Amino acid sequence: TADGRHVEVVGNAGSLADTEKALKMGAAGIGLLRTEFLFLERTTAPTEAEQYDVYRPIAETMGKLPVIVRTLDVGGDKPLPYIQMQREENPFLGERGIRLCLNRPDLFRQQLRAILRASLHGNLLIMFPMVGDIEEYRQARKLLDELQAELNIPRVTAGIMIEVPSAALMADVLAKEVDFFSIGTNDLTQYTLAMDRGNPLLSARQDGLHPAVLRLIAKTIEGAHKHGKWAGICGELGSDPYAVPILIGLGIDELSVNVPSVPLVKAQIRGLKVSELRGLAQQALECSTAHEVRELVKKTLSV
Repeated sequence: TADGRHVEVVGNAGSLADTEKALKMGAAGIGLLRTEFLFLERTTAPTEAEQYDVYRPIAETMGKLPVIVRTLDVGGDKPLPYIQMQREENPFLGERGIRLCLNRPDLFRQQLRAILRASLHGNLLIMFPMVGDIEEYRQARKLLDELQAELNIPRVTAGIMIEVPSAALMADVLAKEVDFFSIGTNDLTQYTLAMDRGNPLLSARQDGLHPAVLRLIAKTIEGAHKHGKWAGICGELGSDPYAVPILIGLGIDELSVNVPSVPLVKAQIRGLKVSELRGLAQQALECSTAHEVRELVKKTLSV
């Protein structure tokens, strides 16, 4: 920022090509590497070797820059034909993300082994999606630790996505054990407002600047910092010009955005002063609606 606060701006990626573009665009790393592209649109699960052959060049391309690899995040609107799943009335509240992986340890173990082996060729971090409580993280971390010992690989940093309101509310408890948080604002907004983000009738009201969502983000950042951990954003809110000043005012450490947005977000941050944003962020938390928040930012900063 203009007054010297460092905010990491990194890219969201789903392929080697994306990571190469992120590097050219000036990203300080990859804040979200989606791994679903390896698992979707095929009839069998990718082998450990196939996954390793994808993760390794990505790690090598980014060199010492961090690459946060999100473990398999399917279920909900992303079913896999080779995984037997019961029909669910509401799949977004069912077996998805970390829940699905913990219920299929063989599939999960293969992916973790591939990531761990590739981590020797770069700076890979691991992120577990859809964690709702500390027990889910502990189970995933236990399996990760066992595989690290088995492969004789140094400890890899492991964090979680904050997408479930229960995780945001318990951030101070989670931060005692979790290495970092990345707030998935798309799902966090969906679950907080009880609105299906895929419903076109509700899309206009799906706004991550709703004060209820902002309060959960603030609680997450506060919980992370209480235990010396960092918190980032990897949802669409991270590149929203109305949201960036508020997120920085709340103390966010990292913004992971779609690759084309990297230079735009960096340029915006350089024109902001944290000293002027803390008060703005606190005012935003006291607003009643997302519209009020946007009007507040517009009036204060002329966005």
